[in-house]
Amino acid sequence: MLSETIRALQSYIRLTAAKFRETERIGPFLATYYLEADSPFLNYAIPDDGAVPTADDVAALTEAFRKRGLVPRLEFLTEAVPAAEAVLVECGYTLERRIPLMICSPGQVVAQPEPAGISLVTPKTEGELRQMIRAQNVAFGEEDPDQHLDPSPDQLSGETLSVMAVAETGEVVGGGVATPILDGATEVAGIGVVKEYRSRGIAAAMTEYLTREAHARGGRSVFLTPGAGQAERVYGRVGFETAAECVHLSVV
Repeated sequence: MLSETIRALQSYIRLTAAKFRETERIGPFLATYYLEADSPFLNYAIPDDGAVPTADDVAALTEAFRKRGLVPRLEFLTEAVPAAEAVLVECGYTLERRIPLMICSPGQVVAQPEPAGISLVTPKTEGELRQMIRAQNVAFGEEDPDQHLDPSPDQLSGETLSVMAVAETGEVVGGGVATPILDGATEVAGIGVVKEYRSRGIAAAMTEYLTREAHARGGRSVFLTPGAGQAERVYGRVGFETAAECVHLSVV
């Protein structure tokens, strides 16, 4: 029996993935295409809850991505679609990674020490948001951090929560967001700190900042998927607990 929490989270992921993308229904899959970039992380499909896809379903999905010049790829919660992974692997898909999905409910968030010499600020103007996005680009190793700096409409309106870490010099050295709240769920994402300022508790402090604000706005299930390294441990300190598993699969 699929839990209401898992159902709500998978529904949230499905709806938000489709928000700024072209979508196509292919059998039990919702394929999403980001028209402005061919990154596999922005173009992927999500199966319906409880779906048991056939080989023909998978072949049609693969062809839909290939005809657009995209890598056929999927992201979904294992618990929401337990039968899908085996079918996809049999059809030639390879597991990229398994990622824990962590949740922090109201009352679980843990206060973090204030990083020395760092102020956490909510960016409100387009200029401030661009500074935050640039810091995130630097943190994530983008080749040209001055590209793709335009904030989304949701960021400009404040529907997407944003936070930036500002050093005493005025330099923006990190940032992160929490996506618009939908049915009580929101995702903390894009937490990044430039290399010179890491290991100072800034990422944890920004995560706490966003989580508390999301709770205050009515977010009951604040969730995230930690990256590699020590990220899971960092988020655990803030009060996040693993509640599900997200899998990424693709075929070349």
